[in-house]
Amino acid sequence: MAKVIEGLFYSESHEYLKVEGKIGIIGITDYAQKALGNVVYVDMPDVDDDVEAGTEFGAVESVKAASDLISPVSGTVIEVNESLEDAPELINQDAYENWIIKVEMSDITELNKLMDATAYEAFCEEQK
Repeated sequence: MAKVIEGLFYSESHEYLKVEGKIGIIGITDYAQKALGNVVYVDMPDVDDDVEAGTEFGAVESVKAASDLISPVSGTVIEVNESLEDAPELINQDAYENWIIKVEMSDITELNKLMDATAYEAFCEEQK
């Protein structure tokens, strides 16, 4: 069973969102990294790029497949996790510690469209 953390928000495309004030910290879930296998590359946007909820902001590539990253919220990228450029496999070691981007959220009500940990666990069970 993939690890799911209470207090985070989750999307159907298997991104998680940790909220700290107006900042959203976005990464892929443990379920997603297990499905992908060994991550070999992470394509990330640039700082100051705008992201929109439900649209692609990058991609994660593994030895098995490439998967688009879909932003769970809209806003402006304020930081990218540069350590993933040299060590993308950090996502496999701990998907929740190794976030991909940080976004200053422009519409906090978008959180209402995301799942909590309980709903996401049920969603993952249905995916099997």
